[in-house]
This record gives sequence, structure tokens and C-alpha cells, in this order.
Amino acid sequence: MPKVDLHIHSTASDGRLSPQEIVYRAVELGITIIAIADHDTVDGIAPALAAAKVFPELKVIPAIEISTDVPGDEVHVLGYFIDYTNPHFISRLESMRRSRVERAQKMVAKLKGLGVNIEWERVQHFAGGSTIGRPHIAQAMLEKGYIGSISEAFAKYIGRNGPAYVEREKMTPAEAVKLLLDVNGLPVLAHPLTIRETEAMIMEMRAAGMVGIEVYYKDYGEEQRNSLRQLAQKHHLIATGGSDYHGLEDNEIMIGDAGVPLVAAEQLLALAEHRALKSVNPKQR
Repeated sequence: MPKVDLHIHSTASDGRLSPQEIVYRAVELGITIIAIADHDTVDGIAPALAAAKVFPELKVIPAIEISTDVPGDEVHVLGYFIDYTNPHFISRLESMRRSRVERAQKMVAKLKGLGVNIEWERVQHFAGGSTIGRPHIAQAMLEKGYIGSISEAFAKYIGRNGPAYVEREKMTPAEAVKLLLDVNGLPVLAHPLTIRETEAMIMEMRAAGMVGIEVYYKDYGEEQRNSLRQLAQKHHLIATGGSDYHGLEDNEIMIGDAGVPLVAAEQLLALAEHRALKSVNPKQR
């Protein structure tokens, strides 16, 4: 049975494995289609595509995960088949990258006020020159023994309602959908059950041009997946999914183990091909 994973993170943002290592691991595990969707950066795409050239059995979809905000919630939007070389897109991502750095520095300062003293240099070390994210702060906290796991850092300190949380440059989900559509991307709502008003958000993003939602997500049981499948069918959306693999904790679901059916990737591929044909021949229906 072919294996698919449409939500993986690399060292380009806050993952442990490099894009090349993810490609090699995917091949070892017999996975046929992957998408490396790093947070607010496309830096991992070209290395992954280059590494995959010698593995014709593996298809790598250019992707990204964009972080957005609504009152009281954080909404993540995945984009597939993006034009990752588009200059305007890269410029917007660079602005978001600078915002992430400023936000992380403020979070380190807040943690210090709470008695959690980590050095900014260690956060930079864990980021390794890539886009800085909260997991890098968590790794610095873990190194000094303030927490016992990455998830504990989010639960106690740097999660959305935590005492050291800081907002970043704001973008709405609808704005992220438009940004992705502008670079020929296929926007998909990531882990929808983290949002309080799930169906209302789905309807809003569907109206903006979203094409799918994550149904086969690492943490979702069969009852949750059934509920999301029904929402996808109701709103004529593709049911996608992935492991959201970062590789930072021993108990993470491995790449390819989220149970994503091959049809999810096939439907994305078909839609991407259809849109490409329409862009060449606008009269195509």
C-alpha cells in the first residue's frame, strides 16, 4: 500500500531533519508522495527537490505552512504546488521571518522575567540559521532543565495562552489563502480541530478559495476523522492530511504513519494539473 505524507517539517523551519534527510527517510519507509511544509519559509523546497531527483519513485510537492491569527485563535494554512520562486511571495515571507525573530526575542525576555533564563544565542543555535520558531525556544529551555519535554514548554510557557506568549506579524486566514492563490498554490486548512469554531472557519476560508482540510492528521482518532470527512464532503473540499513531523520528541508519529490515503494526494495533483491547464488555456473548463 503506497504511503503519503503531506505535512512534514525540516530544518528550514523547526524540524530536526534536513530536507535531504527527509527525502532519504521517506524513500527508506516506502513513501511515494511527500510535502515538506515548513513554517513561513520555502527554503527547504529546492534542496528536497534536488535530493529527490535520484529517486523516481518519490514525488515531492512544493509546500508551505503559513501561520495566521484570528481573535483568540491561531490558524495554520498549508499551500501546495506553490510557485516558491515568486519574488513578491519571497519578500512577504522575509517580512514574516523578521517578525518571527523579533517575537522570539521578546519571548526570551518574558521568560527571563518568569525566572526561566535562556540565552538568545542558544535559541539561534537550535534554529541553525533557519526560520526561528517556538520549538527552538523550547529546545533551549529543555537543554537547561526548565522543562521535561517540548510539549511542556508550550503547555506552561509559550503556548497561545502561556505567560511568555508574544504575538507576531498578523495575517488573517483569508489573506493567507489569497497569498497562496497568487502563487498558484492550493490552500488547505491545517489541523482544523485546534480551532474553536471549526466549521465557521472552514466556510470563511472556502469562500476565499481554500480547496481542502486536513482530515488524516496525526492526533485525530477515527471519530474525529469521520466528522472532518463529513465536513469536507459537505463543503466540497479535498480531505488531506499528514504527520506534522518535526522529529523533536521520541513519541512523535513517524513520517508516513498518519494514515493519509493515496487518493488525497491524487486529488491535489489532479486539481493542480487542471489549474495549470486553465492558466495555459483560459477557455478550458
